[in-house]
Amino acid sequence: MSETTETGVRRVEARTGSGAVSYLTAGQEGPAVLLLHGTYWSRAWLPVLGRLAEAGLRPFAVDFPGLGRSGGELTPETAAVPALAERAAEFASALGLSGPVAVAGHDIGGAVAQHLLVHGRVEVSRLALVNSVTYDSWPVPGVARFRDPEVVAATTADEFLAARRKAVTAALAGAAAERLIADYLDPLTDPRVRRSWMALAGAADQRYTLDLVPGLRGSAVPKLLVWGEDDGFQKVEYAERFVSEIPESTLVRVPGAGHIPMENDPGRVARALADFFVE
Repeated sequence: MSETTETGVRRVEARTGSGAVSYLTAGQEGPAVLLLHGTYWSRAWLPVLGRLAEAGLRPFAVDFPGLGRSGGELTPETAAVPALAERAAEFASALGLSGPVAVAGHDIGGAVAQHLLVHGRVEVSRLALVNSVTYDSWPVPGVARFRDPEVVAATTADEFLAARRKAVTAALAGAAAERLIADYLDPLTDPRVRRSWMALAGAADQRYTLDLVPGLRGSAVPKLLVWGEDDGFQKVEYAERFVSEIPESTLVRVPGAGHIPMENDPGRVARALADFFVE
């Protein structure tokens, strides 16, 4: 299945051993970049995909199983960072992305990207983190509450969607127009996707990033952090700490941007990523 947007970005479906996987891509040639989402979906990468393709890259923004437009359903076990890293590696293999691959992760997708770098299920040539979880920065309260099975069981669809609307509005910051909020919430109207999202939240655990710190400190792979400075979920202080402690790391700040800087300043974010990945 393939669908092309007016910007030249295509939504495509691939088959992996775990089932149908939906992803966004643009361009035809150039080095591949694997783009991973967290508590949102591949839609978060849409504003920069065309720009990355214009810079000579081939971006692939995948939806994890059970989320976005992908098939399947996550459980607390399959939604844990190591399991998501396995799915990302499986996706890369299905697309023939062999050899060193550039990887970028946003939100919890950044934890998955860090895991891929440290544990080698994909040979990562360059790592970019965009307002990613790091160290003990997560889970934030709106996610952590779903680690309680009683909360999950008691939350109605209307309550869940209202909570996600509030979180998405805050994350989009100045870009929070009603149509865009609706885009971000759209997959969550499906009960299967809501259950997968709550499984992802239930599996959120800071130990997955804290345990990666020694491996990151020992890695010579180039690393770029791109950060919306006004993020109320993942504070820029965590990015500053990362670049002060982890070798081969640099930080690009995005003034006035929130948790999803791709929406607030796509030009600046795309330039930073393209300059880093095309080097």
